[in-house]
Amino acid sequence: MSVKAVQGATDQQQVFRELVESSQDAILIKTLDGRITFWNAAAHRLYGYAPREAIGRHIGMLIPDGLQDEEADLLQRIGRGERIEHYETRRITSDGRSLDVDVTLWPIHTGDGGISGVCSITRDITERRRADAELAELHAQQRHVALALHLMGISQQVPGVLAASRYLPSTQGQGVGGDWLDVIDLGAGRVGVFVGDVMGRGLDAAVVMGQLRSAARALALAGLPPCELMKVLNVFTHGLPEQFVTCVYLEADPARGEVTACSAGHLPVLAVGPDATVERLPVPTGVPLGVGGVPYQHVRLPLRPGSALALYTDGLVETASSDLDAQLDLLADTLGTAFTLGEDMEAAADRVLRTLLPDSATYADDVTLLLISFPTTPLDTAEVTLSVEPASVATGRHFLRHHLRSWSLASLADTALLLASELLTNAVCHAQGPLTLRIWHSARELGVEVSDHSVPRPRARIAEASEENGRGLMLVEALADAWGTRATAVGKTVWFTLPRPRTDTEPSPGYPRRSELRRTVQEVLLPAPPVGTLPADASPC
Repeated sequence: MSVKAVQGATDQQQVFRELVESSQDAILIKTLDGRITFWNAAAHRLYGYAPREAIGRHIGMLIPDGLQDEEADLLQRIGRGERIEHYETRRITSDGRSLDVDVTLWPIHTGDGGISGVCSITRDITERRRADAELAELHAQQRHVALALHLMGISQQVPGVLAASRYLPSTQGQGVGGDWLDVIDLGAGRVGVFVGDVMGRGLDAAVVMGQLRSAARALALAGLPPCELMKVLNVFTHGLPEQFVTCVYLEADPARGEVTACSAGHLPVLAVGPDATVERLPVPTGVPLGVGGVPYQHVRLPLRPGSALALYTDGLVETASSDLDAQLDLLADTLGTAFTLGEDMEAAADRVLRTLLPDSATYADDVTLLLISFPTTPLDTAEVTLSVEPASVATGRHFLRHHLRSWSLASLADTALLLASELLTNAVCHAQGPLTLRIWHSARELGVEVSDHSVPRPRARIAEASEENGRGLMLVEALADAWGTRATAVGKTVWFTLPRPRTDTEPSPGYPRRSELRRTVQEVLLPAPPVGTLPADASPC
């Protein structure tokens, strides 16, 4: 070899050495039995050992307790000629600190093809690991908050109604999204049912979902008809940033055997009949909330005793590899099978998830399912049409007293007659007729409703001590277990309920009823007007 060639090789070695020494990554060379033979400046900075302290020593000085076998395995793999890239492990510094590191190792070959040692490049990833852990914790907190927001919507069971719900957050991306469901006791034996889906996932979608659910529940409890409720929700959604929401709202009245439904771009509701036949409810789809420009419509449909309804979000039936109609048919078949076999609501919900989501670990969207069924036996009801005249108050009282006796509820007569008189008197004085007095009872309560043809709703007010009128609704508020108003197609309905008397063997609920709490508050805060039970033929205005 010429002098020039030798000089060139020497220069290349010098350049290589300078590159290695200037590297920001720790570079070392060790023998196959773990003895360190080279140690650059970055290794000094990372581990705290100067080259003279490290060279000649065993690599075990950098290995934490419990990882010695791991290091031995790595050396064996290198000895077989394997290259190992970006292996994440831990190392120990000279002062005892533990570092998370990323290590790349490759064999050093001799001229005859043998392996003489191992070259190792190590990068400190402790800060990256810490940042990753903090980010993971933040995501976990967001997921927890979002999931809590969703679970807040899963209300307690409404008496007289059987329901089973399932919610599965997405296993991909940010997980929990904007699905929600709600089952609401609307009073007077009616039940409100919501299922909705806010576009997107993560905390933002969950927060919007929580706002919409709260608004929807308040509007439902205020007695808005489904189409009006959806109209107000649409206006509410316009105030939210770039939101796209689908939902469906049902107002079920098992005593009347009907359900009123309104949809804002949501998937069809499935109805399971008492004979386990399944059909899609013919509800106009409407446009999603936030789109606007198209009025919402609701439809009133028959609800047979013993029927069940299935509401769900797109995560249950929409997948990239399947046809939507085929999945809806599969859902209907699965529900039919479950109810044919006589499965309860919980078992039916589990069957649906097993069938439609066989690989539940990889679903890409939130999945929400709500199954709800209604009593198999119709409630006892009775109603009478009355004219708008003072004598109708006495007629209504006589009608109510007769049915209370026939239903063995005479113990409720005094309170029920007093409150019914107040509602009928208000209707005679302020509303347009004809009037309808409707009464019903269940195992839980007695309900009384007065419907008229006037839109304005009555409002309770605090009467002055000297006034003879103006206390009717305050009496209803104080003595009824619950009361409210709702719009009808021709006017409004005002209703109240009274708790059915407990039998001697029936345990006390252990807490005061709502009417008892209200009476206590009324007695403390309001002057007590002289109130007496009206005679049967009285009809004051």
